[in-house]
Amino acid sequence: MLTLKQITEDTEHVIAGLEKKHFENARKAIEEVIAVDKRRRETQQALDQNLSEAKKMASQIGMLMKQGKKEEAEQAKVTVSELKEKNKQLEQEKSDAETEVNTLLYQIPNIPYDEVPEGSHADDNRVVKSSLRECHEGDTVGNWTTVPDNGNAKLPHWELAKKYNLIDFDLGVKITGAGFPVYIGKGARLQRALINFFLDEARKSGYTEIMPPTVVNTASGYGTGQLPDKEGQMYHCEEDDLYLIPTAEVPVTNIYRNEILDEKDLPIKNCAYTQCFRREAGSYGKDVRGLNRLHEFSKIEIVRIDKPGHSRESHKEMLAHVEGLLQKLELPYRILLLCGGDQSFTSAICYDFEVYSEAQSRWLEVSSVSNFDTYQANRLKCRYRRSEDKKIELCHTLNGSALALPRIVAAILENNQTPDGIRIPKVLVPYCGFEIID
Repeated sequence: MLTLKQITEDTEHVIAGLEKKHFENARKAIEEVIAVDKRRRETQQALDQNLSEAKKMASQIGMLMKQGKKEEAEQAKVTVSELKEKNKQLEQEKSDAETEVNTLLYQIPNIPYDEVPEGSHADDNRVVKSSLRECHEGDTVGNWTTVPDNGNAKLPHWELAKKYNLIDFDLGVKITGAGFPVYIGKGARLQRALINFFLDEARKSGYTEIMPPTVVNTASGYGTGQLPDKEGQMYHCEEDDLYLIPTAEVPVTNIYRNEILDEKDLPIKNCAYTQCFRREAGSYGKDVRGLNRLHEFSKIEIVRIDKPGHSRESHKEMLAHVEGLLQKLELPYRILLLCGGDQSFTSAICYDFEVYSEAQSRWLEVSSVSNFDTYQANRLKCRYRRSEDKKIELCHTLNGSALALPRIVAAILENNQTPDGIRIPKVLVPYCGFEIID
């Protein structure tokens, strides 16, 4: 969440950032935080003054008794008792104000970096790089017209999956429901090959592999910002008050909740393979066909904890890592800088990677790589101790998909169709144990 220091010392910049993110009633929300925090500070001042006065008077009672001023001593006792009762009330008022401030802050999104473009929806995102052609400064998705030549009509992945017995969507419906596919034979082996390939590449890039739980508690959901923003999109085990994770970002980042790290240990680089679970409420139409949008899917996540002065460099390194994966998989891709209105609740800056699906004639998002600045760290109380002066400051947190499997599988199947079968990218052959699906 935003810090009170940000809000009180740079109010207009914060409001402008929230407006760029199209957060409704931004000024009203910030003014309400400032007002409640002012009440908290005034209550704290009154409490401190009363505590000081009560302590002073309590120290005088014994002296008054020794001096034989019993009546004055008794009056002092009454005053101290009254101050103590008043302090209980002030303590409660301060606690209520602190709770109210935090509740308000949890409902306010992160503010975007200055370089994040203006825009209200996905068509306003800026294409910054493409494997297909050079981009021009300021290109947006809305005016993007050059796409690969589809050539002869090709089968979409859901038909290929049926033709080659790779994925059974109907069986998933039988066992669980829509959005829970069953991978079979070479389809399952392709999944496993991608998981191992992505993890090996992450290890080569210096990431430590983590195998975290796939359910988290409420505190973890609040720590990374899934709660309360995305509560309706998460599967909730009500009896135990646990949530199925939508991404490994949640458990891996929460490793560092309430921790003070040493500057010399930063950046911390972790990766994790997990199953991910998303309700995807409200999704329908072509976007949910086949592997395009699932309730359960496999994903490898990369997570970094860094210091403020280095986090932008870390972000660039993460972007290069994801791009390298797509290049090795020989998939046509593009990189988008998301506009303010299309960014997530928690990110300060986010780049999406999309691969082109020939059979569907559309781009499919396969990764989001975000820098959250101090937003998550403030929720998590994830801090570091500076080497030079031992001062404690908030960390920066970053994460990215490297990569999400469903749409990668869809693109591999659709883009590599041949008359003899589906060609496997060379880099995956050692992991798969076969070169073609026929």
